[in-house]
Amino acid sequence: MPIDLPPFDALPLDKSGPPGNAWGLWGPDDQLGRLNLLTPETVAAAATEIKEGLRISLDWPLDKPSHPTFNRQQFEHRIINAAPMTQNDDAVHFNTQSSTQWDGFRHYGYQRAKQFYMGHVQEDFQPGQGKLGIDAYANNGGIIGRGVLLDWASWADHNGIHLSPFQTGAIELAHLKAIVAETGIQFRQGDILFIRSGFTAAYNALSAEDRQNFPNRKPGGLLGFEATRDSLRWLWENEFAAVAGDAMGFERGPATGPYNDPDVSIHQWALGGWGMPIGEMFDLEALAEACRSRNRWTFFLTSVPLKVPGGVASPGNAVAIL
Repeated sequence: MPIDLPPFDALPLDKSGPPGNAWGLWGPDDQLGRLNLLTPETVAAAATEIKEGLRISLDWPLDKPSHPTFNRQQFEHRIINAAPMTQNDDAVHFNTQSSTQWDGFRHYGYQRAKQFYMGHVQEDFQPGQGKLGIDAYANNGGIIGRGVLLDWASWADHNGIHLSPFQTGAIELAHLKAIVAETGIQFRQGDILFIRSGFTAAYNALSAEDRQNFPNRKPGGLLGFEATRDSLRWLWENEFAAVAGDAMGFERGPATGPYNDPDVSIHQWALGGWGMPIGEMFDLEALAEACRSRNRWTFFLTSVPLKVPGGVASPGNAVAIL
């Protein structure tokens, strides 16, 4: 049975908290937020999306982008040979935000209120322990359910809309609604939404020099979903468990740009307010091709983040199964 959610206009639920919050909806100690919508019944229904057994990895390589933005650490890999044995180990060092990722609830909070999901503050967070760690996703069995792809990049190209994924720009709500209408997609409670902006494909086409200079490109910014109250209402009312895309920031970036109301950003409301995971830099190219050839835009998604106690984010470890 579907779970009854309060209407968007009832937000904020905690009237003493920041705008749009749904704190307390799942109890006073909740660490899963909208992942609570991934009930056994929802996951079992999603499994019926498997028709062919076609498996498609949705993770970009950990070393892309080769030169991460926001001064994040580059990926490092060492092979450790146990000579004289014919045996190897290896060690990797990386920032969990530097390639395909799920944002955990420790990642981004309300900027004015200085509060994270359920009212937590920075002082609550310690490595290896405490509430809102990314390990809560894994301990709950991961982000597993029905995925839905909105191929905005193909739709935009067909409709003569040409926006660089490397500059600030808006994927408009009206565009997404048009895609839904044209494809006949019917959302279900607990769906995991993916939006293809074309970012990873465009990045893969860059020269080595352009990749090195990518963090310092001019003009800067990022293409992403527009952050408006109507956008937030649409995300809430379609009852998604999580949202993701191939874009570097999911929403138009920077999220603190002058085109955004400082109290209306998807990162603040989704992560800090609702406990809805945001995924970024997923590799959606092979999935989009498979969906286009079948005119089928839903699939079974399995994604199990790393079980890092108290972690902030994690690679997706995601596979779509058609």
